[in-house]
This record gives sequence, C-alpha cells and structure tokens, in this order.
Amino acid sequence: MVADYFREALELKNRLLGDAVFLAQVQKAIDIFSSAYKNGNKVLIAGNGGSAADAQHFAGEIVCTFMRRDRKGYPAIALTTDTSVITAWSNDFGYDTVFERQVQALGNAGDVFIGISTSGNSENIILAAKKAKELGLKTVCLLGRDGGKLKDAPDVSIIVPSQSTPRIQEIHALLVHIICEEVEKSFV
Repeated sequence: MVADYFREALELKNRLLGDAVFLAQVQKAIDIFSSAYKNGNKVLIAGNGGSAADAQHFAGEIVCTFMRRDRKGYPAIALTTDTSVITAWSNDFGYDTVFERQVQALGNAGDVFIGISTSGNSENIILAAKKAKELGLKTVCLLGRDGGKLKDAPDVSIIVPSQSTPRIQEIHALLVHIICEEVEKSFV
C-alpha cells in the first residue's frame, strides 16, 4: 500500500532524529562546509546513478541560492557533469579512477570533497576520497546501509542505516537541504 512507504520513511527519519551520533556527524559536515566557504575554498561532489543526480542537485543549490537569500554564489562542482572528462578518462583508464583524477586536477588543500554512495562500496568514490585526503581536502561522505568500505575513509561519514536504497536516497536529499540551509544561515 502507498501508506506503507510513508510509514517506512517516517520510521527511518524518527530513528535518525533520536540518533545523537548521526546528528553530530551532520553538524560536523555543516561546520566543515561553513569553514571552507569562510576561507574562500570550494566543494567537489561525486556520486553514481541517483547519487550523481544528488551531487548535481547539491552543487546547484550551493552555487545558486537555496533559501533565496541575496548572497554571492559559493563555488561547488559536481564531478558527474563533465561528460568529456568522464568518457575520455573512463574509456582510456577505467571508471574506477574517474573522480580521483578530477579531484587531483581541481582540488586544493582546504577544499571539501563530498562522496555520495548508498552502498558505501563505490570504488570510484573510495579512490576520490583517498586522493582528496592526500591533497589536504576535508572529506565528507553520505552513505547508506552500514557505510561499507567508505565508512572509515572520510573525515565525516554520515551513514543512513537502511537497506532500502530509495529511503537512503530520500535522507541524502534531506541532508543536502539541511546542509545548504545551515551553511546559508551561517553567513547571514
């Protein structure tokens, strides 16, 4: 029944609302973003499939304006949008390193890398997060299930403890909105 989907989503949100560790990780991510923007840095975001769309959504909200406040655009790049880079690199060198290569080319110390993976096991996100840390970027990952191989790699792991990809993606979208709103509020 349709109502069952709503119940499932509400149960997960209520569980996360009562999870102090989860909420603390979200606040750490907000602090990392705010600090980066206050210091003139940028954000690089990557994901696969639906998470690629989330990465693009995230970058769009940051560059434009989430709360329709009169503010300058903050620099954010969805690494999923440059089809020339993605297809050229993947064709010649493989898809596992496509985001790592872009982080190496575009990232600077003090920037932020965000990886989005519902499984936490996306090799291209794992390698990009490792490269980001190596270059001195702060790293945040939005993950699902048990966090997978990625859970211990970034500075901040926000893990949605669910086996349901749609519910994980819904929470990831909510997190994008929360982070954008809180970052904007920190500059008012």
